[in-house]
Amino acid sequence: MVSSSSLTEMLSSLLERQPFQRNTPIDGAVSALCIALLDAPSEASGLQLAEDILQTVKSQSEDDRDSFFHFLNDELDVDADRVLEMAKAYKEAPTPSTYAALAQAAEPKRQELFRKLNQASNATTDLVQLRAKLLKRMRDQPELGRTDRDLLHLFHSWFNRGFLVLRQITWESPASILEKIIAYEAVHEIQNWDDLRRRLLPADRKCFAFFHPAMPDEPLIFVEVALTKGIPDSIQSLLSEERQEHQAEATDTAVFYSISNCQAGLAGISFGNSLIKHVVRELSLEMPNLKRFVTLSPVPGLTHWAKKEGLARLPEDSQKLKQMAAHYLLDKKKSDGRPLDPVARFHLANGALVHKIHTDADVSEKGIAQAAGVMVNYLYDLPKISQNIELFDCNFEVAASSSVRALAKQANRAQAARTE
Repeated sequence: MVSSSSLTEMLSSLLERQPFQRNTPIDGAVSALCIALLDAPSEASGLQLAEDILQTVKSQSEDDRDSFFHFLNDELDVDADRVLEMAKAYKEAPTPSTYAALAQAAEPKRQELFRKLNQASNATTDLVQLRAKLLKRMRDQPELGRTDRDLLHLFHSWFNRGFLVLRQITWESPASILEKIIAYEAVHEIQNWDDLRRRLLPADRKCFAFFHPAMPDEPLIFVEVALTKGIPDSIQSLLSEERQEHQAEATDTAVFYSISNCQAGLAGISFGNSLIKHVVRELSLEMPNLKRFVTLSPVPGLTHWAKKEGLARLPEDSQKLKQMAAHYLLDKKKSDGRPLDPVARFHLANGALVHKIHTDADVSEKGIAQAAGVMVNYLYDLPKISQNIELFDCNFEVAASSSVRALAKQANRAQAARTE
């Protein structure tokens, strides 16, 4: 380990080097530690520096952290002139050595810094939390996106599906994990411990989560599953305290009724696709009696879209509301051609089809506000998943049942009649 006197000498000499003379005094200490870590001669000598940096950053004020973000973004950026020089050299002589030189020049120093920081204990968790803070700052300072792209690039590798571990969450799981399930539930709020118990303990209820070996006590994403007889038409029936419990072997349908991402710092990394596929595989092996895999999903963009279309509120008539929801899900697209609704985009991209639309399906305050109580079953028809994914990837074709397509056509005819 580097002694305090030699570390002081190292930092003093490093601060005199170019291009780091532009460091601001408020961030001078942590930026100097970062420079020292980049120049550390060995992993052992850099380990303590990495831990010191992460501890310092966690305790920083917002102003100091903002200064640190700008240090990462500006002082540890690529040297554009060097990249051009190496690109010309590679173009003239595309050899392994010129390619290596170009690749090295094109990688900003902050990527190397993040990799070295990740050697410290619990560093992966700290870096994920650091990115969550960075994403908040980017709302006002989008130029920090250069640093964010580097963290996202590294996270795509570090959180590759091959490293993830699927674990079932049960009522017997550690209390620390159960507390996080309550805190991270983003679709249907878990009211209390009794509510959580009703979602985990019965034989017809399951919960699965992805974990990473470097973050063993932090779920990355989890899905709650209800095993039912037939396809449910409301979240109230699934979560009712008075519902009748079914023995798992007597059920025929697995319902994914809530999928929650847990780590804000991992935004942009998709775990849901893999999670659903692996849970389907696990349940199929465990319970061959299951015939259907569906969701009971919200339609979070319906009310917002209707208001933009000039409607003060959604129709109260159930059939008209279903028609409008079908029109929205099947026909309304973003500028890039993908469905307007974010939940629809997710499930359709994963190979599901829009199976059925229900009204009065979520009468909670949130459910009424975002979609007048409308919910949707997306069906994962296993033999057709690959075909649906291919059609969606090629031209964003929306797979839907004949009944939902009929509703959308009725909505289109009604709209045409109003404009005549």
